[in-house]
Amino acid sequence: MDIGVGLDFTLGLTFEDQRTLAREAAELGYDQAWTPEGSGLDSFQVCAMRWNASREVNSDGLKTGISVSPVAYRTPMGFAMSAGTLGAMTGGRFVLGIGSGQIYRADFRSAMGVRSSSTLATMRDYLAIVRGLLAGETVEYEGASLSAHGLKLGIDPPPRTPVYLGALGPKMLALAGEAADGVCLNWCTADQVAEARRTVDTAAEAAGRAAESVPLSEYIRVCVDDDVAAARRGLARATIGYAMGPAGSARDRRFGYRPHFERMGFADELAELDRLREGGASMDDLCDTASDELLLGVGYFGTPDGAAEHFRGLAQGLDVAIVRVVAARRGIDSVRAVMRACAPNRE
Repeated sequence: MDIGVGLDFTLGLTFEDQRTLAREAAELGYDQAWTPEGSGLDSFQVCAMRWNASREVNSDGLKTGISVSPVAYRTPMGFAMSAGTLGAMTGGRFVLGIGSGQIYRADFRSAMGVRSSSTLATMRDYLAIVRGLLAGETVEYEGASLSAHGLKLGIDPPPRTPVYLGALGPKMLALAGEAADGVCLNWCTADQVAEARRTVDTAAEAAGRAAESVPLSEYIRVCVDDDVAAARRGLARATIGYAMGPAGSARDRRFGYRPHFERMGFADELAELDRLREGGASMDDLCDTASDELLLGVGYFGTPDGAAEHFRGLAQGLDVAIVRVVAARRGIDSVRAVMRACAPNRE
Protein backbone atom coordinates (compact mmCIF):
# COMPACT_ATOMS: atom_id res chain seq x y z
CA MET A 1 0.00 0.00 0.00
CA ASP A 2 1.27 3.44 -0.94
CA ILE A 3 0.79 6.30 1.51
CA GLY A 4 0.04 9.75 0.15
CA VAL A 5 -0.65 13.14 1.64
CA GLY A 6 -3.63 15.26 0.59
CA LEU A 7 -3.51 19.05 0.90
CA ASP A 8 -6.50 21.18 -0.01
CA PHE A 9 -7.25 24.86 -0.42
CA THR A 10 -9.01 25.27 2.93
CA LEU A 11 -5.57 25.10 4.59
CA GLY A 12 -4.69 28.61 3.45
CA LEU A 13 -1.26 27.60 2.16
CA THR A 14 0.85 29.95 0.08
CA PHE A 15 2.68 28.70 -3.00
CA GLU A 16 5.91 28.68 -1.01
CA ASP A 17 4.15 26.67 1.73
CA GLN A 18 3.08 24.16 -0.92
CA ARG A 19 6.63 23.74 -2.19
CA THR A 20 8.00 23.44 1.35
CA LEU A 21 5.46 20.79 2.32
CA ALA A 22 6.06 18.81 -0.87
CA ARG A 23 9.76 18.60 0.00
CA GLU A 24 8.93 17.65 3.59
CA ALA A 25 6.47 14.98 2.44
CA ALA A 26 9.24 13.35 0.40
CA GLU A 27 11.60 13.51 3.39
CA LEU A 28 8.94 11.91 5.61
CA GLY A 29 8.61 8.95 3.24
CA TYR A 30 5.27 9.72 1.60
CA ASP A 31 4.91 8.16 -1.84
CA GLN A 32 2.37 10.57 -3.29
CA ALA A 33 0.86 14.07 -2.97
CA TRP A 34 -2.79 14.62 -3.91
CA THR A 35 -5.16 17.54 -4.19
CA PRO A 36 -8.88 18.01 -4.81
CA GLU A 37 -10.12 20.57 -7.32
CA GLY A 38 -12.81 23.22 -7.10
CA SER A 39 -13.41 26.40 -9.07
CA GLY A 40 -10.28 28.13 -7.76
CA LEU A 41 -6.63 27.36 -8.43
CA ASP A 42 -5.90 24.97 -11.31
CA SER A 43 -5.01 21.67 -9.64
CA PHE A 44 -2.93 20.43 -12.57
CA GLN A 45 -0.54 23.31 -12.03
CA VAL A 46 -0.56 22.74 -8.27
CA CYS A 47 0.40 19.08 -8.87
CA ALA A 48 3.21 20.13 -11.22
CA MET A 49 4.53 22.58 -8.63
CA ARG A 50 4.52 19.97 -5.86
CA TRP A 51 6.14 17.32 -8.04
CA ASN A 52 8.90 19.69 -9.11
CA ALA A 53 9.59 20.79 -5.52
CA SER A 54 9.74 17.18 -4.27
CA ARG A 55 12.46 16.41 -6.84
CA GLU A 56 14.87 18.34 -4.63
CA VAL A 57 14.57 15.38 -2.23
CA ASN A 58 13.76 12.49 -4.58
CA SER A 59 15.02 12.78 -8.16
CA ASP A 60 11.89 11.10 -9.54
CA GLY A 61 9.60 13.32 -7.50
CA LEU A 62 6.50 12.28 -5.60
CA LYS A 63 3.70 10.74 -7.60
CA THR A 64 0.87 13.26 -7.79
CA GLY A 65 -2.85 13.06 -8.32
CA ILE A 66 -6.12 14.96 -8.40
CA SER A 67 -8.99 13.46 -6.44
CA VAL A 68 -11.18 14.58 -7.95
CA SER A 69 -11.81 17.16 -10.67
CA PRO A 70 -15.54 17.71 -11.35
CA VAL A 71 -16.18 16.90 -15.01
CA ALA A 72 -18.38 19.93 -15.65
CA TYR A 73 -15.33 22.19 -15.40
CA ARG A 74 -13.63 20.84 -18.56
CA THR A 75 -14.29 19.15 -21.87
CA PRO A 76 -12.86 15.64 -22.39
CA MET A 77 -10.15 17.12 -24.63
CA GLY A 78 -9.35 19.72 -21.96
CA PHE A 79 -8.87 16.95 -19.39
CA ALA A 80 -6.76 14.89 -21.78
CA MET A 81 -4.50 17.80 -22.72
CA SER A 82 -3.82 18.83 -19.11
CA ALA A 83 -3.52 15.29 -17.72
CA GLY A 84 -1.47 14.09 -20.67
CA THR A 85 0.95 17.00 -20.39
CA LEU A 86 1.47 16.39 -16.68
CA GLY A 87 1.76 12.65 -17.19
CA ALA A 88 4.44 13.15 -19.85
CA MET A 89 6.25 15.82 -17.82
CA THR A 90 6.50 13.63 -14.71
CA GLY A 91 7.40 10.41 -16.51
CA GLY A 92 4.05 8.80 -15.71
CA ARG A 93 3.86 9.96 -12.10
CA PHE A 94 0.44 11.62 -12.33
CA VAL A 95 -3.08 10.23 -11.84
CA LEU A 96 -6.20 12.05 -13.00
CA GLY A 97 -9.27 11.52 -10.84
CA ILE A 98 -12.58 12.72 -12.28
CA GLY A 99 -15.90 12.94 -10.45
CA SER A 100 -19.47 14.01 -10.95
CA GLY A 101 -19.35 16.97 -8.56
CA GLN A 102 -22.80 18.51 -8.30
CA ILE A 103 -24.19 17.56 -11.70
CA TYR A 104 -27.02 15.74 -9.94
CA ARG A 105 -28.39 19.24 -9.19
CA ALA A 106 -30.47 20.89 -11.93
CA ASP A 107 -29.28 24.40 -11.01
CA PHE A 108 -25.63 23.34 -11.28
CA ARG A 109 -26.22 21.65 -14.64
CA SER A 110 -27.89 24.80 -15.91
CA ALA A 111 -25.08 27.04 -14.68
CA MET A 112 -22.39 24.83 -16.25
CA GLY A 113 -24.23 24.01 -19.48
CA VAL A 114 -24.51 20.26 -18.78
CA ARG A 115 -27.44 18.82 -20.71
CA SER A 116 -27.72 15.22 -19.56
CA SER A 117 -29.58 14.61 -16.31
CA SER A 118 -28.02 11.15 -15.85
CA THR A 119 -24.94 11.40 -13.66
CA LEU A 120 -23.95 7.81 -14.37
CA ALA A 121 -24.25 8.24 -18.15
CA THR A 122 -22.22 11.45 -18.06
CA MET A 123 -19.40 9.80 -16.14
CA ARG A 124 -19.41 6.79 -18.48
CA ASP A 125 -19.05 9.14 -21.45
CA TYR A 126 -16.22 11.14 -19.89
CA LEU A 127 -14.34 7.99 -18.95
CA ALA A 128 -14.62 6.51 -22.42
CA ILE A 129 -13.48 9.62 -24.27
CA VAL A 130 -10.74 10.81 -21.89
CA ARG A 131 -9.20 7.34 -21.53
CA GLY A 132 -9.31 6.85 -25.28
CA LEU A 133 -7.57 10.16 -25.92
CA LEU A 134 -4.85 9.44 -23.34
CA ALA A 135 -4.26 6.03 -24.93
CA GLY A 136 -3.51 7.72 -28.26
CA GLU A 137 -6.69 6.52 -29.96
CA THR A 138 -8.70 8.37 -32.56
CA VAL A 139 -11.95 8.44 -30.64
CA GLU A 140 -15.27 7.63 -32.27
CA TYR A 141 -17.92 7.64 -29.58
CA GLU A 142 -21.60 8.42 -29.25
CA GLY A 143 -22.94 8.57 -25.70
CA ALA A 144 -26.00 9.77 -23.85
CA SER A 145 -24.40 13.11 -22.92
CA LEU A 146 -21.22 13.39 -25.01
CA SER A 147 -19.97 12.42 -28.44
CA ALA A 148 -16.58 12.48 -30.12
CA HIS A 149 -15.87 11.88 -33.80
CA GLY A 150 -12.32 11.70 -35.11
CA LEU A 151 -10.95 13.23 -31.90
CA LYS A 152 -7.24 12.62 -31.22
CA LEU A 153 -4.79 14.02 -28.66
CA GLY A 154 -1.68 15.49 -30.24
CA ILE A 155 0.87 14.10 -27.75
CA ASP A 156 3.33 11.58 -29.17
CA PRO A 157 4.05 9.09 -27.73
CA PRO A 158 0.65 8.81 -26.02
CA PRO A 159 0.94 9.68 -22.32
CA ARG A 160 -1.30 6.80 -21.17
CA THR A 161 -2.14 8.69 -17.98
CA PRO A 162 -4.43 6.65 -15.69
CA VAL A 163 -7.95 7.96 -15.11
CA TYR A 164 -9.55 7.16 -11.77
CA LEU A 165 -13.26 7.59 -11.07
CA GLY A 166 -14.63 9.22 -7.93
CA ALA A 167 -17.24 6.74 -6.70
CA LEU A 168 -19.48 6.33 -3.64
CA GLY A 169 -22.55 4.27 -4.46
CA PRO A 170 -22.78 0.77 -5.94
CA LYS A 171 -23.59 1.88 -9.50
CA MET A 172 -20.66 4.28 -9.75
CA LEU A 173 -18.35 1.73 -8.11
CA ALA A 174 -19.47 -0.84 -10.67
CA LEU A 175 -18.75 1.62 -13.50
CA ALA A 176 -15.27 2.12 -12.08
CA GLY A 177 -14.68 -1.62 -12.00
CA GLU A 178 -15.85 -1.93 -15.57
CA ALA A 179 -14.25 1.10 -17.21
CA ALA A 180 -11.81 3.12 -15.03
CA ASP A 181 -8.13 2.71 -14.24
CA GLY A 182 -8.79 3.11 -10.52
CA VAL A 183 -11.23 4.37 -7.91
CA CYS A 184 -11.16 7.49 -5.75
CA LEU A 185 -13.05 6.77 -2.52
CA ASN A 186 -13.86 9.32 0.15
CA TRP A 187 -15.25 9.32 3.69
CA CYS A 188 -15.34 5.54 4.14
CA THR A 189 -15.49 3.28 7.15
CA ALA A 190 -13.30 0.19 7.04
CA ASP A 191 -16.39 -1.93 6.27
CA GLN A 192 -17.29 0.36 3.38
CA VAL A 193 -13.82 -0.04 1.86
CA ALA A 194 -14.30 -3.80 1.93
CA GLU A 195 -17.75 -3.45 0.33
CA ALA A 196 -16.32 -1.17 -2.37
CA ARG A 197 -13.62 -3.73 -3.12
CA ARG A 198 -16.25 -6.45 -3.61
CA THR A 199 -18.41 -4.28 -5.86
CA VAL A 200 -15.50 -3.11 -8.00
CA ASP A 201 -14.08 -6.63 -8.36
CA THR A 202 -17.44 -8.11 -9.36
CA ALA A 203 -17.88 -5.50 -12.08
CA ALA A 204 -14.28 -5.84 -13.24
CA GLU A 205 -14.58 -9.62 -13.65
CA ALA A 206 -17.87 -9.22 -15.52
CA ALA A 207 -16.04 -6.89 -17.93
CA GLY A 208 -13.25 -9.42 -18.46
CA ARG A 209 -10.77 -7.76 -16.11
CA ALA A 210 -8.96 -9.47 -13.24
CA ALA A 211 -10.13 -9.16 -9.66
CA GLU A 212 -8.14 -6.57 -7.70
CA SER A 213 -6.79 -5.10 -10.95
CA VAL A 214 -8.56 -1.78 -10.34
CA PRO A 215 -6.77 0.01 -7.48
CA LEU A 216 -8.63 1.73 -4.65
CA SER A 217 -7.44 5.08 -3.32
CA GLU A 218 -9.04 7.09 -0.53
CA TYR A 219 -8.73 10.34 1.36
CA ILE A 220 -8.71 9.68 5.10
CA ARG A 221 -9.10 12.89 7.11
CA VAL A 222 -6.79 13.36 10.06
CA CYS A 223 -6.76 16.25 12.54
CA VAL A 224 -4.28 16.28 15.42
CA ASP A 225 -3.59 18.61 18.30
CA ASP A 226 -2.46 18.27 21.90
CA ASP A 227 -5.82 19.89 22.71
CA VAL A 228 -8.14 17.01 21.78
CA ALA A 229 -11.20 19.29 21.78
CA ALA A 230 -9.56 21.49 19.14
CA ALA A 231 -8.75 18.46 16.99
CA ARG A 232 -12.32 17.19 17.35
CA ARG A 233 -13.78 20.54 16.29
CA GLY A 234 -11.53 20.57 13.23
CA LEU A 235 -12.56 17.12 12.06
CA ALA A 236 -16.24 17.71 12.85
CA ARG A 237 -16.32 20.90 10.77
CA ALA A 238 -14.75 19.02 7.88
CA THR A 239 -17.21 16.11 8.19
CA ILE A 240 -20.67 17.40 9.01
CA GLY A 241 -21.38 19.37 5.84
CA TYR A 242 -20.57 16.32 3.71
CA ALA A 243 -22.49 13.89 5.89
CA MET A 244 -25.67 15.95 6.27
CA GLY A 245 -25.93 17.38 2.77
CA PRO A 246 -27.56 20.71 1.88
CA ALA A 247 -30.14 22.30 4.16
CA GLY A 248 -33.70 22.83 2.97
CA SER A 249 -33.71 20.37 0.07
CA ALA A 250 -34.78 16.83 0.86
CA ARG A 251 -34.43 15.94 -2.82
CA ASP A 252 -30.78 17.03 -3.02
CA ARG A 253 -30.01 15.02 0.10
CA ARG A 254 -30.94 11.88 -1.85
CA PHE A 255 -27.73 12.30 -3.85
CA GLY A 256 -24.08 12.97 -3.12
CA TYR A 257 -22.59 12.10 0.25
CA ARG A 258 -25.75 11.91 2.37
CA PRO A 259 -26.89 8.48 1.11
CA HIS A 260 -23.28 7.29 1.32
CA PHE A 261 -23.19 8.06 5.06
CA GLU A 262 -26.64 6.52 5.49
CA ARG A 263 -25.52 3.29 3.83
CA MET A 264 -22.70 3.15 6.37
CA GLY A 265 -25.21 3.12 9.25
CA PHE A 266 -25.50 6.78 10.25
CA ALA A 267 -29.05 7.47 9.00
CA ASP A 268 -30.66 7.87 12.44
CA GLU A 269 -27.96 10.21 13.69
CA LEU A 270 -28.15 12.36 10.56
CA ALA A 271 -31.94 12.55 10.84
CA GLU A 272 -31.55 13.88 14.37
CA LEU A 273 -28.99 16.42 13.18
CA ASP A 274 -31.47 17.46 10.47
CA ARG A 275 -34.08 18.16 13.14
CA LEU A 276 -31.60 20.27 15.09
CA ARG A 277 -30.58 22.22 11.99
CA GLU A 278 -34.19 22.85 11.04
CA GLY A 279 -34.74 24.12 14.57
CA GLY A 280 -32.02 26.74 14.18
CA ALA A 281 -28.94 24.95 15.53
CA SER A 282 -25.66 26.49 14.40
CA MET A 283 -22.87 24.58 12.68
CA ASP A 284 -20.92 24.67 15.94
CA ASP A 285 -23.91 23.10 17.70
CA LEU A 286 -24.14 20.37 15.08
CA CYS A 287 -20.42 19.66 15.32
CA ASP A 288 -20.65 19.37 19.10
CA THR A 289 -23.64 17.01 18.80
CA ALA A 290 -22.13 14.68 16.19
CA SER A 291 -21.01 11.43 17.74
CA ASP A 292 -17.43 10.29 18.11
CA GLU A 293 -18.57 7.06 16.44
CA LEU A 294 -19.38 8.99 13.26
CA LEU A 295 -16.22 11.09 13.27
CA LEU A 296 -13.82 8.27 14.14
CA GLY A 297 -15.60 5.90 11.78
CA VAL A 298 -14.36 7.88 8.77
CA GLY A 299 -11.35 9.81 10.11
CA TYR A 300 -9.22 10.62 13.14
CA PHE A 301 -9.09 13.36 15.72
CA GLY A 302 -6.89 13.41 18.80
CA THR A 303 -3.31 13.73 19.89
CA PRO A 304 -0.57 13.01 17.34
CA ASP A 305 0.53 9.75 18.98
CA GLY A 306 -2.77 8.01 18.19
CA ALA A 307 -3.06 9.07 14.56
CA ALA A 308 -0.91 6.52 12.71
CA GLU A 309 -2.56 3.43 14.22
CA HIS A 310 -6.08 4.72 13.60
CA PHE A 311 -5.17 5.74 10.06
CA ARG A 312 -3.81 2.26 9.33
CA GLY A 313 -7.02 0.71 10.59
CA LEU A 314 -9.15 2.80 8.22
CA ALA A 315 -6.71 2.14 5.37
CA GLN A 316 -7.05 -1.66 5.37
CA GLY A 317 -7.85 -2.92 1.87
CA LEU A 318 -6.71 0.21 0.04
CA ASP A 319 -4.00 0.38 -2.59
CA VAL A 320 -3.36 4.07 -1.95
CA ALA A 321 -4.23 5.58 1.45
CA ILE A 322 -4.07 9.37 1.47
CA VAL A 323 -3.66 11.36 4.69
CA ARG A 324 -6.07 14.22 3.98
CA VAL A 325 -4.81 16.93 6.29
CA VAL A 326 -7.37 18.75 8.43
CA ALA A 327 -5.74 21.57 10.36
CA ALA A 328 -6.83 22.18 13.93
CA ARG A 329 -5.40 25.69 13.76
CA ARG A 330 -4.42 28.16 11.07
CA GLY A 331 -0.89 28.03 9.78
CA ILE A 332 1.61 25.60 8.36
CA ASP A 333 2.62 24.11 11.72
CA SER A 334 -0.77 22.45 12.19
CA VAL A 335 -0.45 20.90 8.72
CA ARG A 336 3.04 19.67 9.55
CA ALA A 337 1.76 18.08 12.76
CA VAL A 338 -0.63 15.84 10.79
CA MET A 339 1.98 14.95 8.19
CA ARG A 340 4.50 13.98 10.84
CA ALA A 341 1.97 12.03 12.92
CA CYS A 342 1.10 9.73 10.00
CA ALA A 343 4.45 9.74 8.19
CA PRO A 344 5.67 6.41 6.74
CA ASN A 345 9.15 7.24 8.14
CA ARG A 346 7.73 8.11 11.55
CA GLU A 347 10.05 6.90 14.31
